[in-house]
Amino acid sequence: MTIALDATPLTVSTGGVARYTLELARALARRFPNDDHWLLSDQKFDMPPDAPHNLRRGDPPRNRVEKKWWLWGLQQEMMRRRIDLFHGTDFSVPYLPSRPSVMTVHDLSPWLDRRWQPHAGRIRRRTALLLRTGLATMVITPSEAVRRAAIDRFKLSPDRVVAVPLAASAHFRPVVSHAPSPYFLFVGTLEPRKNLPGLIEAWREVRSTHAVDLVIAGRQRTDFPPIAAEPGLHLRGAVDEAELPALYSGALAVVYPSLYEGFGLPVLEAMQCGAIVVTSKDPAILELTGGAAIHVEAADTHALAEALRAIAAVPENFAGVKQRALDRAREFSWDRTAERTREVYDAAVRVFRK
Repeated sequence: MTIALDATPLTVSTGGVARYTLELARALARRFPNDDHWLLSDQKFDMPPDAPHNLRRGDPPRNRVEKKWWLWGLQQEMMRRRIDLFHGTDFSVPYLPSRPSVMTVHDLSPWLDRRWQPHAGRIRRRTALLLRTGLATMVITPSEAVRRAAIDRFKLSPDRVVAVPLAASAHFRPVVSHAPSPYFLFVGTLEPRKNLPGLIEAWREVRSTHAVDLVIAGRQRTDFPPIAAEPGLHLRGAVDEAELPALYSGALAVVYPSLYEGFGLPVLEAMQCGAIVVTSKDPAILELTGGAAIHVEAADTHALAEALRAIAAVPENFAGVKQRALDRAREFSWDRTAERTREVYDAAVRVFRK
């Protein structure tokens, strides 16, 4: 099979969707050497130096007509490459009457609370139309929680929607870290649904009795108000991925009190590094951790503070949580994600031929 994946996330973001697109493409190419895999976009992007031989980058638009990418350019490139199936990795697929397509819906945050993504009106309208009209032959979600919610909201046939969990990259593993002082860590995009005001308030409660810093690492979304500096609060901004294993491993706890997630990739990365994770009771996160983390209600700042205070007081008491996290993380890998995704591709071909 010759498969095309939408590489648009690789041109505009270094976040979770970009990582998903690249890691999935690499794993598919590695796991299925007899398939050809193409990353297609109307913008330039860098291919990883370790890309397998059967993972290649398509050509950017060649003329004015092809610059109308979703309407004409992508179709032309797919004909040139004799693509059998297209995978829209970020909430979208083009109109493809002659071949099957698969679309990944990472979460339903654009529909659940418009304060979380106030400028996502176009995504809401386009994705809803694609789902309701059946233009995507099959739909992938990263969790059963999102799968059930998508089926309910868009009235989809359950047979068309498959949950395929993500994975953490292989370089996320426990490493020796020598931090000058103890710290709690948050990793993720700074945006409303991550509940950062609640996290900071809980940390202040803990800091009144324990000298523990708070490190916040992540890109700040433009519509999210700046966080004021204060003693013990370290705003690292976007951190190079190579630094993250040491940050995760050195933290007293990784704190992720998100109000809503489709999967919660930083939680899995932290678990794979053997960190104690304190997170919310969001359904997708509960599904991910499988009991290998400490869960509190996201809106209960005092409960979050009490959980963090207990860790700060006697971190040795939580050795069992660290071991359960490592054990649980071993159940996820990009090879498994690729295998299950390839099964969805096969299903899409069968459905399309009916």
